[in-house]
Amino acid sequence: MADNFKFELVSPERLLVSEEVQHVVIPGAEGEMTVMANHAPVMTTIKPGVVTVKPASGAEERYVVFGGFADILPEGCTLLAESAVAVGDIDRDDLARRIQEAKEDVADAKDDKAKTKAEQFLAQLTTLESALAA
Repeated sequence: MADNFKFELVSPERLLVSEEVQHVVIPGAEGEMTVMANHAPVMTTIKPGVVTVKPASGAEERYVVFGGFADILPEGCTLLAESAVAVGDIDRDDLARRIQEAKEDVADAKDDKAKTKAEQFLAQLTTLESALAA
């Protein structure tokens, strides 16, 4: 049986998760990554996506995050999200608003660098919208 480790999911508004877990799947900037006990130390940025948590005590839980970063150590993982909410509590209108704002940011970009960044964020949000629809 795999070891458990401490996981915390924190947003500016509140602490969403603080418990012993079997594993966590996070949407890292370089791709999805599964974190388990005794993971090598890593710090990564988080793109908008779904975090899947497998608590030691129960069924998987899913949370939507809108950016941030994760600090992963052998004894635990802390994910500091710019914004986070349980999948069951996601406000589809809020997500649609964020997508619309991202489209406006693409249209209003002043240079290629800003436009590329805005396009990447828009692509992440639309991918997230598709994942939630499934």
